[in-house]
Amino acid sequence: MRPYTAILIVPTGIGAAIGGYAGDALPVAKAMAQVCDRLITHPNVLNGASLYWNLPNAFYVEGYGLDKFASGCWGLRSVHQNRIGLLLDKGIEPELRLRHIQAANAARATLGLSLTDYVITDAPLEVELRTTASGTSWGTIGNPDSLLRAAEILIKSARAEAIAVIARFPDDVDEVAEQNYRYGKGVDLIAGAEAIISHLVVRTFQIPCAHSPALSPLPPDPNLSPRAAAEELGYTFLPSVLVGLSRAPQFIIGTQHELPEPNDIWANQVDAAIVPASACGGSALLSLSHRRCQIITVVENQTQIQVPPQPLGIKSIHVNSYLEAIGVLVAHKAGINPDALSPRISSLQSLLGSKEIN
Repeated sequence: MRPYTAILIVPTGIGAAIGGYAGDALPVAKAMAQVCDRLITHPNVLNGASLYWNLPNAFYVEGYGLDKFASGCWGLRSVHQNRIGLLLDKGIEPELRLRHIQAANAARATLGLSLTDYVITDAPLEVELRTTASGTSWGTIGNPDSLLRAAEILIKSARAEAIAVIARFPDDVDEVAEQNYRYGKGVDLIAGAEAIISHLVVRTFQIPCAHSPALSPLPPDPNLSPRAAAEELGYTFLPSVLVGLSRAPQFIIGTQHELPEPNDIWANQVDAAIVPASACGGSALLSLSHRRCQIITVVENQTQIQVPPQPLGIKSIHVNSYLEAIGVLVAHKAGINPDALSPRISSLQSLLGSKEIN
């Protein structure tokens, strides 16, 4: 029997009730990883700033790479360990830069991760933050060429197999929006811009990448939400990024020049995908909806957008919570129709209308 493979998606920057904060979807991933043989997910789910959890059967895949995988263009190949290149924004102040280098050294010494020497961009990246009319976050990067030049040095000169980007993010953000996020009822203002940075690196070089923002520490707040608290534990969000990248699968680009390996994963092997019920417009889900993949939509995980599955022609099993979603995964993996677990199971109906069977 082939491994049961599921994809857990919580889009970033859309204010998801679960997965919209600092690693608060990680408990969902931990639970699903107990049910699935292979769980594919992305940094927004697994990154918890200074907190992380080792899930041996979870695959840490950046969002652009996840889209390409779901479309069937790219495959995933597991690794024992990646050499991680550290890419630092020239706009980071010396003391804050030192904090990040020390965090990287700590990961090498205490977790045994393999890191290359770091590279500082030849110009400040100049990240700017934006929000849409619906309240979701996005952003721009003023010097994308500087980002790509630094990434190329890490790949060619330092033999990096994955890249952790640390960009200086602006401190002068909307104070009300920032407070709402810290209190567990707002949108992550930096998430959309983070996605743009990692997308650019993955699209250009086809290797794993994740981003960790460099920010000035905020003053302590006794009303801080537990869901946002992981970001308040230290000077950097880097540890979870390095842990995720250390075993992130490499991308298989096409099939002509690649010798297949037994554990390679392709989109046609995905059995189920789990997403918030109001966030079904992503490229990965649209691609998977055309395959033999069970889509599970979770109502309880509300977001700032309203893109349900029905208008898109996506057939899904609608559940209220992730606990119910895990139950559906168990049934699906066992080959059991979830309706059979309910006393309200309906009788079969004739496709040609009501006819008496003689």
